[in-house]
Amino acid sequence: MNNLLYLGIALGLSLIGCLLLWMRHRRPRSMEHSMKEFSKELGALAPTDPPAPRQSLRPRGRSPG
Repeated sequence: MNNLLYLGIALGLSLIGCLLLWMRHRRPRSMEHSMKEFSKELGALAPTDPPAPRQSLRPRGRSPG
């Protein structure tokens, strides 16, 4: 009976450890977290420098048409 008690304690501690590791490394599923992730990804895709001014393709001094 003593052997089963030690085995049960070891099994219980292992399950508690596995549960704690799972809870620590799981991904958040809230809507707020999803919005923050999306915003962070948009910020990574956004250009950091302002765009250079475009030059007109039309020659200066002439009126169009």
